[in-house]
Amino acid sequence: MAMAMASTPELSIVCLSVVLFFLSLSSSYAISHGLNHDPATSPHLYSHAQKLIRSLNIFPEESINIIEDDHSGFVPGQIVEKNFSFLGHSGPSVEDLGHHAGYYSLPRSKAARMFYFFFESRKNKNDPVVIWLTGGPGCASELALFYENGPFHITKNLSLTWNDYGWDQASNIIFVDQPTGTGFSYSSDKSDLRHDETGVSTDLYDFLQEFFKAHPNFVKNDFYIFGESYAGHYVPALASRINSANKQKQGLHINLKGLAIGNGFTNPAIQYEAYPDFALQSRIITKAQYDIVRKSVPLCDRAIKNCGEKSCLLALEICENIFGRILSFAGNINYFDIRKKCEGSMCYNFTNVETLLNMQKVKSALGVRGDLKYNLCSIKVHNAMAEDTMRNLEVGIPALLEDGIKLLVYAGEKDLVCNWLGNSRWVHAMKWSGQNAFGKSPVVKFVVDGAVAASLRSHGPLSFLKVHEAGHLVPMDRPKVSLQMFKRWMGGKMKIKGDN
Repeated sequence: MAMAMASTPELSIVCLSVVLFFLSLSSSYAISHGLNHDPATSPHLYSHAQKLIRSLNIFPEESINIIEDDHSGFVPGQIVEKNFSFLGHSGPSVEDLGHHAGYYSLPRSKAARMFYFFFESRKNKNDPVVIWLTGGPGCASELALFYENGPFHITKNLSLTWNDYGWDQASNIIFVDQPTGTGFSYSSDKSDLRHDETGVSTDLYDFLQEFFKAHPNFVKNDFYIFGESYAGHYVPALASRINSANKQKQGLHINLKGLAIGNGFTNPAIQYEAYPDFALQSRIITKAQYDIVRKSVPLCDRAIKNCGEKSCLLALEICENIFGRILSFAGNINYFDIRKKCEGSMCYNFTNVETLLNMQKVKSALGVRGDLKYNLCSIKVHNAMAEDTMRNLEVGIPALLEDGIKLLVYAGEKDLVCNWLGNSRWVHAMKWSGQNAFGKSPVVKFVVDGAVAASLRSHGPLSFLKVHEAGHLVPMDRPKVSLQMFKRWMGGKMKIKGDN
């Protein structure tokens, strides 16, 4: 492949894109008002969403990857994978590098193909296997891969540099484009769109079963699920699906050890209620403004309690008034990092990843068909999952903790959209056998390079980490700290000081 690495290991300094807005769609004002409604019933909202996306130059010609007349050759349950290199001829051989890209044909679909990257550990193939899930719903995993915790960063001239803090330093990591229609994943039938966590988790479980059959040397490795933002829904759902299958001795045993959620959206009722409190504590609204915003909280709470088959969208619209009012008072604030102002039409820019992945030479190297357009986020995937948004995914986590599967919830303290306060509250409110002990456990310092980088509360299998000087994307804002968190938590050494 003709992709050349930059001559120096510099990290690309690129602003976060508004795609983060999509990563937190379920709890952000403009997008959820634009995308969580049927365009037939809310045309002005849908048009507003399209306008926002077009302002980023990421509006797809077709708002989902649907390839017509592509049923031929579809073999349900099949993985087609190839080794590749972004290093050209300057690095290790393709075989030694251990970088893979592939498609999995979803067996519970008419013609859906799920795209993924798999990067073997740079250090030890016995390191844990990790699957990373990006949020949205409908945003592609390459956002994390190239801007957060993957092996590479994209520079301004579209060359690639090694990420010295990539999580492949300590794991064999999988990045998946899901649900169907996201990123390079596609189908030839719109009925393959997923609408809830049952569909999402089943597809991911089926993929992992076939993945481990294709890579049997990794079956015995420890396995962890990581994700951020809307993946606060995906991660618990997939963990529960795997744990249930393991207990029933279905399929290959997946050695699930833990799950981790970064600045996630998991328990809507608690997290919406926390918005005005966080905004006041962070001094982005006044006490008088806080009193106004708080009036919307009881309405939101009642709407969520009534959330059913036909009322979840109404609950979302009611609850989004809380966030919308905060933004109207806060002015030109970056809701992913309240230390910053919003620069440009939608605060950030991630368009380089689209430019890179739409190059024919890149698609050829990855085994992607040339006529498939790569888009960061899909409106229709998001719309299809709209009823899922206000569901509480915390409810399945206690059973995982009781089975000894550990949970890490981490949050950058400067994020408004999926703020640390709301995440801390649902973690503390979660009912399990260790709830009281967790609440009474001391908060300790998490030290990296001799400096306090975060505050940690933990008991048994549950840990909560508040990361200092970080916004919505902790691995981007604090790369070394996030790698240390990643390594220590999987290694059972979260309370140990230093850089183990």
